[in-house]
Amino acid sequence: MRPGASAALSARRKTEWPTIGLIIVCHCSIVASAALMEHAWPLAFPVLVASLTLYSSLQHEVLHGHPFANRHLNHLLVFPAWGLFVPYLRFQATHLAHHRDANLTDPYDDPESWYLAQRDWARTSWPRQLLLRVNNTLAGRLALGPAISLWAFAARDLAAIRRGDRAIRSAWLVHAGAVVLAAGLLRATGTTPVSAYLLAAYLGMSVLMVRTFAEHQAHVSSRGRSVIIESRGLFALLFLNNNLHAVHHAAPDLPWYALPARYHARRAHYAMLNRGYVLAGYGELFRRYAFRAKEPVPHPFVEGERDLAHRGHEA
Repeated sequence: MRPGASAALSARRKTEWPTIGLIIVCHCSIVASAALMEHAWPLAFPVLVASLTLYSSLQHEVLHGHPFANRHLNHLLVFPAWGLFVPYLRFQATHLAHHRDANLTDPYDDPESWYLAQRDWARTSWPRQLLLRVNNTLAGRLALGPAISLWAFAARDLAAIRRGDRAIRSAWLVHAGAVVLAAGLLRATGTTPVSAYLLAAYLGMSVLMVRTFAEHQAHVSSRGRSVIIESRGLFALLFLNNNLHAVHHAAPDLPWYALPARYHARRAHYAMLNRGYVLAGYGELFRRYAFRAKEPVPHPFVEGERDLAHRGHEA
C-alpha cells in the first residue's frame, strides 16, 4: 500500500460532505453568475471565472475517487462540461498517467510536462522557441498557456483518433454531450452572451495555470519534482489545497480538505522529501517569475527519447 493510503482509506469510509457541498455550491454559482451576466456583469463575470476554476479543481478531486466509492456516481457529479474545452474522461486518463511519479516532468511519458527533450528543442523553429520561452514566464503562461495546452492536447487526440483509438473518440463524444447539456442549462436560466462565457472559460484555465506553473520541476529525484506553496488564501480554495502538491503526490487518495492538516503535522518531513522545493505563497511566485522564466524549456536530463536515465531515481 502506498504512503498515505491507509489514512486516505480511513477518511473515505466517511461521507465526504465538504466535497459534496462544494460541488453543489459550484454548480449553482456557475449557473447563477452566468444568468446575471446581462444585468450585473462587473460582479457576475469574476464570480463566473472563479467558479469555473473551482469546477476544474473539483473535477480533479473526483477523478481521484471522491466523494463516493462508486466512480460512475462521481463522474455524474461533474458531467456538465462547464469548462467547455477539455473532455473530463481525457483529463482523467492523462492525469492518472501523470501520477506515475517516476515519470514526472518527462517530455515523453508525463502527459502534463511542459518540457521538451533537448534534441526536440534543437529541431524546433525559432518562432516556436520564442513562443515557448515566453510561455515559461508566469505572465506568458497566464496569457498563452491555455491556448498552447489546448492546441497540443487536441492535436494529439485528433492524431490518435485518426489512428483508430476508440477510447479517445468515445471520450470526445461524451464530452460533446456534456457541452450540449451545459449549454442547455445555461440557455434555460438566462441569455448569457456566448463570447463572454467563452472568455470566462479561458480565463478560468488561465487561473489554473497559476497552480500548474510551478507544480513540478526537473530534478534527479522524483521526490524533488513536486512543489509546496504555503498558501491559505483564495488560491488555496480555488485549487482545493493542491498548492501542497508534494503532499498530494505522496497521498493522492487523500481528500482536499485533509491535505493542510497532513502537511502541517509533518512540515519538515515534506520539505526534506521534496528537496526544499517550497515557496512561501503565490505572491512570491509572482515576484520571482512574472516576467522571468522559472526554468528553461529543454529538459536538463533528457537529451532524446531513449535518454531517460533520470526516471525513477530517488537519490
